[in-house]
Amino acid sequence: MTLSDEARQRLADIVERQPTKNGELQELWDMDSGSEVHQYLESELKEYYYRNDDSLICATPEATALIDGEDSERVQTITVTPLQQAVVDVIAAPEEESQSVVAVLHALREAGEDPEVDDVRSALRSLADKGIVETIQKTVPTFRLAVARENLDIELAEA
Repeated sequence: MTLSDEARQRLADIVERQPTKNGELQELWDMDSGSEVHQYLESELKEYYYRNDDSLICATPEATALIDGEDSERVQTITVTPLQQAVVDVIAAPEEESQSVVAVLHALREAGEDPEVDDVRSALRSLADKGIVETIQKTVPTFRLAVARENLDIELAEA
């Protein structure tokens, strides 16, 4: 997706201020309402942002790479559940062969976790929505980290 100069600058604002709120961006972008900010995000930057568990606006790793350059050393802070943390710990790295949900489940069990397969599938989808893991479609969907572990600063969500 090619971004206009305005969209690229606004994406840079998100990368710089994340996590942020509609109100902060509304003021920064001189918009009339938070709804206008939301409409802009959905129409122009949908692929480059997500909302964290607190509904704050965050940039995807792809957005950060676009703004900072592919070799960016910026560490992305995300808030995850304990199961999502365990998935990040065991899932294939970006340069490794991707894994199926079942392979991730087995890796979790080898690491001492005992989640249900549906919980693992949900955790993987949530991490994919945040841009932390990528989905590679084969006969069945497979997953691996989209960013290097050392470029993540993970915080556990309150239970």
